[in-house]
Amino acid sequence: MGLTSNKVLALAAAAAVLLFAATVWLWPRLAHRGPRAVAGRVALLLATQLSLFAAVGLAANNSFLFYGSWADLFGRQQDMGVVVDHSQGTHLKVVEKQRPGVPGASRPETGGQIHKVVVSGAKSGIDSPAYVYLPPEYFHAEHRDRTFPAAVVLTGYPGTAENLLKGLKYPRTAHEQARDGRMQPMILVMLRPTVAPPRDTECVDVPGGPKTETFFAEDLPRAVSETYRVGTRARNWGFMGNSTGGYCALKIALHHPERFSAGVGLSAYYKAAEDPTTGDLFHGDDRARKRADLLWSLDHLPQGRSSFLVTTSRQGEGNLEGTRAFIKKVKAPSRVSSIVLDSGGHNFNTWRREIPPALAWLAGRLSPS
Repeated sequence: MGLTSNKVLALAAAAAVLLFAATVWLWPRLAHRGPRAVAGRVALLLATQLSLFAAVGLAANNSFLFYGSWADLFGRQQDMGVVVDHSQGTHLKVVEKQRPGVPGASRPETGGQIHKVVVSGAKSGIDSPAYVYLPPEYFHAEHRDRTFPAAVVLTGYPGTAENLLKGLKYPRTAHEQARDGRMQPMILVMLRPTVAPPRDTECVDVPGGPKTETFFAEDLPRAVSETYRVGTRARNWGFMGNSTGGYCALKIALHHPERFSAGVGLSAYYKAAEDPTTGDLFHGDDRARKRADLLWSLDHLPQGRSSFLVTTSRQGEGNLEGTRAFIKKVKAPSRVSSIVLDSGGHNFNTWRREIPPALAWLAGRLSPS
């Protein structure tokens, strides 16, 4: 059973309850001063405390998905490496097909399908794993010649792409929103912004280093459009993410309106971080540093026809003032919308409240052809 399995959590909670009951039941029998009685009391207390901590830790991990697997928890990797042949014209390789956790998932026509892929960047030289969610309509015979809108979805740093599937439940949410008529069916391309791990490149082209902006702005949509029925125009593509992923989504949509017509930043910040995890991103290039500041860019660079959605909360988020400044600086032909919660921290629970309306907003600004 996996680390995030509800069965594991239920077993841990049951063990904690049983050990607590055993402690209460056996304590009178161990109320002596002998070594065996003392050892018994210590063993019971230790086992009860450990089981309680395990249950609480598993519950917290299931909510926030700090770790996606036992291997992740213990610092081991259990997946074997995937050999990707970089033949000319092949920029995306499907390595596994999965069922999304939705009703009717046994058939792609009713539940859709998730592809685990490896994307090879032709211009950036970056190879990155990703997950592609294909909605049920993609497999309907009457839609075999239809193209679909697509959105790149990023986690924060240093999150894993699995967070988008298990913790934030993007495929399930997209399935439910489309099923209930709140949004058009849409393909999701899900990955983390850390395409050159463990470095946080803040989605910029680092001089002499990873060309992360090129990967997201050019290589990724090209590879997906070559493999799946997705158009190549800006109106066919959106970008969405939380935290660092939200900054990247707004940045790419702002600087590349010819590639993406909409960007969604959930709890985004508005200026590239520079710290030990990023290293030297700009190598003294002040112009590049300023360009990575979205508020500066809105003031000093032409604004295209992109639409933006930004989210924050009046209590619990640190980006409230930055979000207000971003909204004020967006000018025509760009457009901006916002979600402002009364309260909500920088965490999965907050983003789960924002993702359904944000997905519907994004799908409403994209065209399938």
